[in-house]
Amino acid sequence: MGDLSERALAFWLLLPAALLLGFIALYPVLRLLYTSLFALQLTVSPDSSFLGFANYGQALHDARFWNAVKNTLLIVIVTVPGALVVGLLLAMLANLPFRVKWPVRLGLLLPWALPLVFVGLIFRWFFDSQYGVVNDVLVRLGGERLLWVTNPSLAFWAICFTLIWKTSSFVALILLAGLQTIPKELYEAAKVDGASRWQEFWRITLPLLTPAILVAMIFRTIAAFQTFDVPYAMTGGGPGNATETLAMYVRATSIENLNFGYGSALAVLMFLISLAVTLVYLRYVRGADD
Repeated sequence: MGDLSERALAFWLLLPAALLLGFIALYPVLRLLYTSLFALQLTVSPDSSFLGFANYGQALHDARFWNAVKNTLLIVIVTVPGALVVGLLLAMLANLPFRVKWPVRLGLLLPWALPLVFVGLIFRWFFDSQYGVVNDVLVRLGGERLLWVTNPSLAFWAICFTLIWKTSSFVALILLAGLQTIPKELYEAAKVDGASRWQEFWRITLPLLTPAILVAMIFRTIAAFQTFDVPYAMTGGGPGNATETLAMYVRATSIENLNFGYGSALAVLMFLISLAVTLVYLRYVRGADD
């Protein structure tokens, strides 16, 4: 009887938080799904009409949608591993036995703390074809000025470089926390057995750091699928739509064209893609735990 009363007490204590979370998280998703089933474009008519899944069918035949999906996937493929590698190097550097550690930790926090739009504007100036720091260095080294922002291929790589710089510090903080949980006795035992630094990393550090790596990859992948601020500030999706991401296309459809029905369908598809990738990660995590 005591157990039942404790469970009832726990239920009533958690119910307000559950209702609040449901209102904050679940209601917008359900509202988005509902809106995606209607034709609702304020530039045409303030009234809506039920379309069913026609908006989703339109997306599947929309070349601009697939271009945005391609750009988003490329950003995920390039920036997530890039941020992971750079973040791992930064975390291992910050984990070294410095006498004064706070400057190193502060150096990790600063890029992560900067607003994304601010970072995009800074790197837009860095990659400016006339006055940018990057082209200035290239000229001093005997190279030529490059049109970083107006060339589609160069603009994409400039955006990826910026995103890796911005997000690697966040990854480093997660991995640093994981590194500090590894017992030092394991490294001492490995040294007694004559293991090299590479063997210590490959047989001790990397296996024990795998859970932290997976957590960092989940967070970074979800955020990479929602990439908007940096490419919007650096290129605005241009030249043309060469660097337009899925989040940017959702904004252009919903905010600029006021097509809330189709924009909601695009947002739902972006959510489903992110959810599918997250489920793959979680399934891999469960498999690793088993």
